[in-house]
Amino acid sequence: MRFRHPDGSTIHLAYCTNVHPAETLDGVLAQLRDHCEPVRKRLGRDRLGIGLWLAKNAAHALTTDPAALRGLRAELDRRGLEVVTLNGFPYEGFGSDEVKYRVYQPDWTRPERLAHTTDLARLLAALLPDDVTEGSISTLPLAWRTSFGTAAANTARTALITLAERLDALEDLTGMSIRIGLEPEPGCVIETTADAIGPITDVSSPRIGICVDTCHLATSFESPHTALDALLAAHVPIPKAQLSAALHAEHPHLPEVREALAAFAEPRFLHQTRTSTAAGLRGTDDLAEALGGETLPDGAPWRAHFHVPLHSAPAAPLTSTLPVLQDTLARLVGGPVPHTRHLEVETYTWQALPPDLRPRTRSRLADGIAAELTLARDLLTDLGLKELP
Repeated sequence: MRFRHPDGSTIHLAYCTNVHPAETLDGVLAQLRDHCEPVRKRLGRDRLGIGLWLAKNAAHALTTDPAALRGLRAELDRRGLEVVTLNGFPYEGFGSDEVKYRVYQPDWTRPERLAHTTDLARLLAALLPDDVTEGSISTLPLAWRTSFGTAAANTARTALITLAERLDALEDLTGMSIRIGLEPEPGCVIETTADAIGPITDVSSPRIGICVDTCHLATSFESPHTALDALLAAHVPIPKAQLSAALHAEHPHLPEVREALAAFAEPRFLHQTRTSTAAGLRGTDDLAEALGGETLPDGAPWRAHFHVPLHSAPAAPLTSTLPVLQDTLARLVGGPVPHTRHLEVETYTWQALPPDLRPRTRSRLADGIAAELTLARDLLTDLGLKELP
């Protein structure tokens, strides 16, 4: 979906296909047929943006077979889909029964991460619509926080500098400008937007910036205005933003609240949980850990890294951080000039919801994704953007 900003620029809205995890190219093509096109039709649109997730094996198939890449491009066109952004955070195994800490491997200290992201950039340059010359890729925020010292930081910085040089060469060759956004996430080396400023300015390339994920922002109790103002003051690019909402518990000390939270403590993904105290941010790596002991103070609200559907907040006594998303979106694209042009709804946890909330059929899932995109569209038009055909 495309929107015209009052300054005349085009804002792209997509949804991320990591909600339909597939490891192979055949699986990606099936996603387009079984999920993405039905969502487009529900929205009544001739064209729908998707934030494509290409796992290692799918990306390898496309980079080694030009005919396969041309086939993917043709299939996107045939199904009324377009790609201006990729989710390069998960490398493989995102559809596994247990993902947890594995999603952070390989990190930016390992050559496989640089090679994979380079491949993604080349693929995106070939997949961009004919009238678009800018693409974006989100990636993990360097690494999970443990075992990341000075040597690891230097290795990661060198890899990002090399990537920036490759992206410069790619634009010289193709005319396509691809930018990378490190995505701050609780528990990682770069947990907050403030953590991102130093590493990104050290790389010193307009190719490398930040992907603002509004669930992660909220989970870390960051103020959208304070966070974004600091990024802009430091001249940190924002190639893309992911529109997502975290799980919020206002009174975590109450037994009924604990019981409601426990329904979201599931075995597949990490659900880092945080609370803001007078002494600073406190947290656990997972929601089950927060619920299982005295590790996390419960005198103030808790927020958990669980991407809940944008249009449907959890039932009381829980809620979502949709207001943080709204404030962030207003700051990003509600002013005289947009600070990002790529927006991506990223609710990948539909099948990790409590059993009674999970969509049981493809049709129900498509309905839910379409409803999320409808909400995002309405937020954008309320900010003065005009939806384009």
